[in-house]
Amino acid sequence: MSYPIRSAPESGKPVIWTVSVSRLSDLFRDITLEYDHLAQIEPLHLGFDEAARHIRERMAGEHCDVVIAAGSNGAYLKSRISVPVVVAQASGFDFMQALARARRLSARIGVIQYQRPLPELAEFAATFGLVIEQRTYVTEEDARAGIDELKAGGIEVIVGAGLITDLAEEAGLKAVFVYSAASIRRAFDDALELARLTQLEKSRPMRPAAVDSRRARRGLNDLRGESPAMERLRQSVVLYARSPATVLIQGETGSGKELVAQAIHRESPRRGANRPFVAVNCGAIAESLLESELFGHEEGAFTGARRGGHAGLFEAANGGTLFLDEIGEMPLALQTRLLRVLEEREVMRVGGTRPVPIDVRVISATHCDLEARVRDGRFRADLFYRLAVLRLALPPLRARAEDIAPLAEWSLKHALAALDARPHPNLAAEIAACAPLLQAYGWPGNVRELRNLMERLALFLAAEPLQALTPSFLLAIAPELARLALPSPAALEAQVPPPPVRESAAEVLARFGGQRDAAARHLGISRTTLWRRLKEGN
Repeated sequence: MSYPIRSAPESGKPVIWTVSVSRLSDLFRDITLEYDHLAQIEPLHLGFDEAARHIRERMAGEHCDVVIAAGSNGAYLKSRISVPVVVAQASGFDFMQALARARRLSARIGVIQYQRPLPELAEFAATFGLVIEQRTYVTEEDARAGIDELKAGGIEVIVGAGLITDLAEEAGLKAVFVYSAASIRRAFDDALELARLTQLEKSRPMRPAAVDSRRARRGLNDLRGESPAMERLRQSVVLYARSPATVLIQGETGSGKELVAQAIHRESPRRGANRPFVAVNCGAIAESLLESELFGHEEGAFTGARRGGHAGLFEAANGGTLFLDEIGEMPLALQTRLLRVLEEREVMRVGGTRPVPIDVRVISATHCDLEARVRDGRFRADLFYRLAVLRLALPPLRARAEDIAPLAEWSLKHALAALDARPHPNLAAEIAACAPLLQAYGWPGNVRELRNLMERLALFLAAEPLQALTPSFLLAIAPELARLALPSPAALEAQVPPPPVRESAAEVLARFGGQRDAAARHLGISRTTLWRRLKEGN
């Protein structure tokens, strides 16, 4: 089939194609009405290979800025078409609401997710007395097999995306669609921002267009916490920002590695408006695509290569910072190429013959022990030392217990605000009552896990505005907090001390005869923080 050759729209609006099948099409259609004054939006009622083939054929003569899809359909398209793809994601709130609807239909619920299960559902099921069975799928055949298995096991209602709910109803089961209008709106917002950035890059002839390019939105003030460990971390960020050397950030999952990388960029001379911060997760991109994504490719370099070639992320980050997350997952073959780029300060596109000079600062991050991987032969020693000129080890949340309650309060307030709900006037006291429970938990997911828990808690507090936040209520919502031996919630509530009499920093300093080291130790802060509080009169 041939399509008319069509250039970019004369209106100047970005062109967005939505790709969907089944009931997701109805949700896309409803949300499109809210955005049609901002973009030229066209729905494509296709899926998977048919959608990819249709888009490739049309892109030979037409213009499209961004494609919006969801679930397995979006993941499939992302690696098969040259147009940037925004994949709509179901939020935690979407799953909570979908499970609540499913519970009204049956107590035996199945959840089928693309590729990855949701570990949080086990605790949710235990709290509310539900039977929730999870399955994952990659292909439609996998999905059908999972549904047949759940049906044979007595599951009566299935929660999932459009493909899953359609197949569940075909199998005679009840189905609950997981996506909400809010999640689809977020995808449209992301698509508009991506289109804006792409058009901005195209208007700059001296810089390659790069859909992965963006500014660092987080800075030093977003590294929250007053513990000595966080104070040292902030000081290291400011110090490392002055240097052009590579930085290796090591820390557990959820400890804020990209947040720290963005803060280093924001504090450095590379923070200008035309100095991009580009991030890529080396473990989330297929090995066959990662080389092209990082280094770019020339036209005809391989089957499906973009017409006219494609600038890689190193070129997109020129003048700024490239953040390589999960660097330990990079294949050995690409480690050799990366080392050469770092040493020569130039990049050679796949299929190219002309090196492109680059000026990029590289910050990498990993949750694994890279030195152990070097010893095992899974990571090049010369690359490790080239990446780790400067090193940062992020403290896990459990190592800074004094930050847990303030972080929980801050996260809960923001989660409630997102639901248009007001926090209790005595929220600080309620959080303090729950602090022993929060501090006794190990937080394997670190700050990200704490933030997710507060979002879950906000959902229930918003639904029951008169419910006090007590240890008993918190434990009912988050039974994972009871994994360690703890006093009973009733005992915790009985042991809550009266609010402490707060002394100013100046009063504490006077009590210790002007000895700043002793005063700082008593307050549990660094000398720098003590000095700042004295200056502020706190």
